Amino acid sequence: MQVYLAPSDQERLERLARRLDASKSEVLRRGLSALEALTRPGQPETRRPPALPTFRGRGLQPGVCLDESAALLDLMDDTRDTP
Repeated sequence: MQVYLAPSDQERLERLARRLDASKSEVLRRGLSALEALTRPGQPETRRPPALPTFRGRGLQPGVCLDESAALLDLMDDTRDTP
């Protein structure tokens, strides 16, 4: 069996095979197995959601814009200085 790939995909396959120290056939087999596992129907979700850390504080602050990182850092530094 032959697999025909665009030159750019051939280069990607060769780079990945070198990085993994595997043959190109092995890389393709492993890729197929991974894709098959991701698309297998009827598999229940076995992973538990990760525990997220919670913090004490004053809650949401008015006027805080998460898009303005410098202002956000200033606000966080100010709250660290006050007990």
